[in-house]
Amino acid sequence: MLFGNQDVLAGGCDSPVRSGWAVGGAPFVQTRGEGPYAYDESGTRYIDYIMAYGPLLFGHTHPALLGNLDELAVGGVVWGSTHPEEVRLAQRVRTHLPSMERLRFVTSGTEAVMSAIRVARAYTQRPLILKFAGNYHGHFDLALLDAGASAHTADAARSGIPAGVTADVAVARYNDLASVDELLHGRERDLAAIIVEPIVGNMGYVTPVAHFLEGLRERADTHGALLIFDEVITWLRFGLRGAQGRAGVTPDLTAIGKIMGGGFPIAAFGGRADVMRVLAPEGGTFTGGTHAGNPFCVAMAHRVLDLVEAHPEYYPYMEMLGTRLADGIASIFARRDLPYAVVAHESIVDFKFRPGPPARNYDDARAADRQKYAAYYHAMRSHKILLPPSQNEVMFVSTAHTVDDIDDTLEAMERSLDVIGD
Repeated sequence: MLFGNQDVLAGGCDSPVRSGWAVGGAPFVQTRGEGPYAYDESGTRYIDYIMAYGPLLFGHTHPALLGNLDELAVGGVVWGSTHPEEVRLAQRVRTHLPSMERLRFVTSGTEAVMSAIRVARAYTQRPLILKFAGNYHGHFDLALLDAGASAHTADAARSGIPAGVTADVAVARYNDLASVDELLHGRERDLAAIIVEPIVGNMGYVTPVAHFLEGLRERADTHGALLIFDEVITWLRFGLRGAQGRAGVTPDLTAIGKIMGGGFPIAAFGGRADVMRVLAPEGGTFTGGTHAGNPFCVAMAHRVLDLVEAHPEYYPYMEMLGTRLADGIASIFARRDLPYAVVAHESIVDFKFRPGPPARNYDDARAADRQKYAAYYHAMRSHKILLPPSQNEVMFVSTAHTVDDIDDTLEAMERSLDVIGD
């Protein structure tokens, strides 16, 4: 059922997850955000764990980001010209992600991944892209095949994705190198790139098993293909070195997203200098955009990096909150003898209404009880806790959350489980 502005907004929303279709009932309509809180049309305050699906590392309306915005806009917000601060931002990003020897700014994670794939195909002169079920790389055609997040593209043809696209994509099982080898058998010379979320936040939270990422690196090298890391969620969320720094695996290309702009529309893709030379004007491969590297969003990204670099204590603080939340949820499950695994990594916390160990792939994630999650979502919302309206998403903690917020959330969870039953 759709509510609100479906007579003017297609489907009543600008992104399907906002409609709340996966959980049913009336969608959450937000009027403002402040710190760790979201407010609805009546002014009711909710503890927000959506955090714009990850990029609000510092919560809503952090003063260091939103103060003196006129200073950023006074010279113009979009020029159509390259500018010094754009170059300086690229240098700062490369300092923290040295694998991005050359990079280019765009406005969204979708554009970043789409452009990286085009570059990989141009560099290798090959068509085939191998991706993983349950990973989400944006809403362009190739990325939506068996995607995670809230994409749910079950029928490619009905979704406007032509057969020509599906012919050049192989979708493997995450954490399963045998699946990769089976799909590539006989097509090794067609492979342009393997693209992967090095740590997944789009089928719930799923970590790579030992040697999985290293195995992808080896296969890309063996087959003369490129390895692309989608770090749209993980870069800055897991520190300045991102998931690749934590894993110790270096990709050929990386996509990063709006978290670097504090939620403002800026993203980037980049990688090895020889690979990036295929881009025009050096090479024959075009990517571009009027808003790419615009001075306003670039200035916001500088503010974000200033804040992160000046406050290394932010990460242990968020990890403390995430651990408190995860341990509290696990204790609730233990007291109730519920067989659900709680997974957490620093500022990300997740669990599924699915018995057994943590999910390792999309098949595991899809086995979770959707109806139970829907009931839980609405029960928590009645207790003023705002969760993602889809069990494919995770809970994001920010620097603005407090210990009291965590404890209030755990109390709400106890009450919600009382209502929906174990």
